[in-house]
Amino acid sequence: MKKTNAARLLDSLGIAYELLQYQVDEEDLSADRVALELNLPTEQVFKTMVLRGDKSGEFVCCIPGSGELNLKGVARLTGNKKVDLVPMKEILGLTGYVRGGCSPLAMKKQYPTFLDARALNFDFIVISAGVRGAQLKLAPQDLVAVSKANIEELIVS
Repeated sequence: MKKTNAARLLDSLGIAYELLQYQVDEEDLSADRVALELNLPTEQVFKTMVLRGDKSGEFVCCIPGSGELNLKGVARLTGNKKVDLVPMKEILGLTGYVRGGCSPLAMKKQYPTFLDARALNFDFIVISAGVRGAQLKLAPQDLVAVSKANIEELIVS
């Protein structure tokens, strides 16, 4: 598999990672499906969500695949009254990535990034490598360092 921009960024910083490949099912791009393909628990496969706040503009949240984003909590956290997921048709233009292949690393622009605190419960987590069918396995602390992520409680309990 050819290296993605996210993998090249990690290489340039000397950060250890593993590039994992899986069979893509265009009908099911869910974290559950990715976890099944990689034989990992869904809570260790983190999905990247791009949001827009009414005051802050765009930002990124990475949450466990088994979790549901707490929109009201994230709005409070980011100083917004309201936050919404960015419409699918805008994702490529904003990030350079497509749905099911959106990495929190090496986006077109560095957006404020928030990582759910549960990531720190694991020696490694898995995030999108920037294309469908590829994931990056890395230490959560390395993701925090590269993305300058804030660690927060992001999912509905």
